[in-house]
Amino acid sequence: MILYMKHVQGPLCTVDVGARTSETEDIDDVLESFLGGRALGTKLAHDRIPFDVDPLGDENRLYFATGPLQHSTMSFTGRMSATSVSPLTDGLLSSNAGGFLSRNFTGTGYSAVEITGASDDLVIVHVTDEGVEFEEVPDLEEATVPETCDYIEDEHGLENEHTVVVGPAGENQVRFASIMTSEERAFGRGGLGAVLGSKNVKAITFDGDSTHEIEIPPLQMEIHGEAAQVEHPMKQQGTTSVAEYANMVEALPSYYFSELSFEGIDGISGDRVEEKKYKKGTCSACAFACKLPTRDEESGLETEGPEYETLMAFGSNSGIDDIVDLMKSNKLCDEYGLDTISAGDTVAAYLASEDEFGNADLIHDLVEKIAHREGIGDTLAEGVDRIHDELGVENWSVKGMEFAAHDGRTLNGQGLAFATSNRGADHMYAEFYPYEYPLVDADDAFDKEGLEGKPPKVVELENINAIKDSAVLCKFSRDFVTPERMETLLDTDYEDLLDLGGEVVTLERHFNNQRGFDRGDDTLPYEIPDFEQGLAEYYEERGWNDDGTVPDGQFGGDAAAPADD
Repeated sequence: MILYMKHVQGPLCTVDVGARTSETEDIDDVLESFLGGRALGTKLAHDRIPFDVDPLGDENRLYFATGPLQHSTMSFTGRMSATSVSPLTDGLLSSNAGGFLSRNFTGTGYSAVEITGASDDLVIVHVTDEGVEFEEVPDLEEATVPETCDYIEDEHGLENEHTVVVGPAGENQVRFASIMTSEERAFGRGGLGAVLGSKNVKAITFDGDSTHEIEIPPLQMEIHGEAAQVEHPMKQQGTTSVAEYANMVEALPSYYFSELSFEGIDGISGDRVEEKKYKKGTCSACAFACKLPTRDEESGLETEGPEYETLMAFGSNSGIDDIVDLMKSNKLCDEYGLDTISAGDTVAAYLASEDEFGNADLIHDLVEKIAHREGIGDTLAEGVDRIHDELGVENWSVKGMEFAAHDGRTLNGQGLAFATSNRGADHMYAEFYPYEYPLVDADDAFDKEGLEGKPPKVVELENINAIKDSAVLCKFSRDFVTPERMETLLDTDYEDLLDLGGEVVTLERHFNNQRGFDRGDDTLPYEIPDFEQGLAEYYEERGWNDDGTVPDGQFGGDAAAPADD
């Protein structure tokens, strides 16, 4: 596949943290076809990571990459992507984070940075446009994310917007540990923090003045102006603006998924979050400003959030109806480096097993124990899929990943999207839920119930979200960056972009097929109408086999050889 489009530029920088070496490699042929971000990371991972790799082993590789839109001044572009084999799902997975890192990453001049090997000693890796340096930091063992960021600023003059960091959870290889950036933003889903932890890397810094020139059309300023001027509930309440509506239509998981609404929603709703918000928060270059810096004046507790998914996992799903308790759970996860969705759902599973819903003190204690793998925390650090039998609860996960909100028992198209997602039970992989609440124009909406007409739309949304993750473009740009505008920004036909998105999804699926994934993994812990028919239609739309595998020759390139070949 060759697409002549705007794409990220610069060589690949490979960092072997075990050998303490780095080298650069021209990958222009890959860049021309794979845009940047998730597409670039997925192609490199597919071709360079052995199919039978141990996610926590030396041979696993972790890729960081931005896209061409990080060379603009447009709103919705303050994000970047990370890709590796997940210790939570055991499959190839990309995660992305907002904040202020991406433009410091482009300053290094690299299109992507690849981390491989494993260090004998705890290290910080410093990546600049002049090379790579390694710093042993034994005194930072078990340090929190803020403590590590403070050290880097004090010793190197680099603020947290230059860093990716793992907390104790990553060091202890908690399977849903996050990589944190800008201190409170997360490469959250899939446990990529444990991948860095397994390599004994405490942090990576990015700095330089070698950003490549990529000409982005003037349309970027029109979009930026619209983002600044629009009145939108997310500017006041972030993603929590949907909480009460989701509760009303019974799409809010509660009490470890045993109920679909929460009687205590008023105590943790978007209104309560807005009451605690004390200033505007945003990502790099973004005028939409949907982030949520919050403060409780009585206790002095400050955090960023919680967002809606955290409200579900540590709120309704755990039986918590007090916003301050929820804020504290959110803050602990940020400090220790934990995905709030997987952590909250796993804690909720334990609360269900012990009949302890609503016990905030226990919840906060469990978060600390998980991060340090102490006592019951060592069990919970494995995630719901691996421990549900031991706890005596249902396995609320897909492909090993704990469920996000927007419940598929009510929003059936989102349910299908949870099942087909190569990442597992993640709401942003296809992001079908806005079409079923609906949060889109009536002409674009679907009925909540059933799957009629939905499988092709799931395919389309998976494909375009793969492009957004590659450009890299925030998902909340949906109302601002239309297909026509995306064509202009990236200088490529929209259908060609959809084809590239499909290539990315297929590369992920092919890699995972080689690790044993098939139709049996595209399942749900509940029934929805015509599910098997909808799944078959999804495979047909993708051109895949009936068993959920990619036909020979469709995966878009040479495959990586197993490690023992």
